[in-house]
Amino acid sequence: MFTGIIENLGVVTNLKSELDNLHITVKSKITSELKIDQSVAHNGVCLTVVNINNDEYTVTAIKETLDKTNLNTLNVNDPVNLERAMKLGDRLDGHIVQGHVDQTAICTHIKEDNGSWVFTFQYDSDLNNITIEKGSITVNGTSLTVVNSKKDSFSVAIIPFTYEHTNFKTFKKGTMVNLEFDVLGKYVSRLMAIQAE
Repeated sequence: MFTGIIENLGVVTNLKSELDNLHITVKSKITSELKIDQSVAHNGVCLTVVNINNDEYTVTAIKETLDKTNLNTLNVNDPVNLERAMKLGDRLDGHIVQGHVDQTAICTHIKEDNGSWVFTFQYDSDLNNITIEKGSITVNGTSLTVVNSKKDSFSVAIIPFTYEHTNFKTFKKGTMVNLEFDVLGKYVSRLMAIQAE
């Protein structure tokens, strides 16, 4: 379980394919606090630490994960949003995030707005995920509030702190991002679909 509050911006230092798996090595300021078998969200994807070496650690993404997220587009030196799993009793500063990406989206517009930024994303609505105005959304692991909610797109407003401390500062038109929709909304949507059957 995560909160969507990014702790650190890691940097990819190595990518190694093995059969259908991808071993991702990341250099991070939080590496010294990690343990083998610990869960860390990478751009919103929950992955298990399998190796630690000084200030670098390695996680493994399997084919299912690579097929449904933007991790298969990573390159060496790319920045990655990182968050460790929350501790029981911690403040929930963002919203309830599972680290299970629902689908990807494409950045279609970026607007600088007098001290903040508005990013717009488009996603495949055929997968039946929904946003609601002022609802929660996770973009590359970052907990955000939806504005301008539409059937297949939405926008988020980014403050300077978030812009500087996440990989939002690297986004451009066409950037692929990971989305995790609000877990409560997903259950409500599924229940309504079942009732309609």
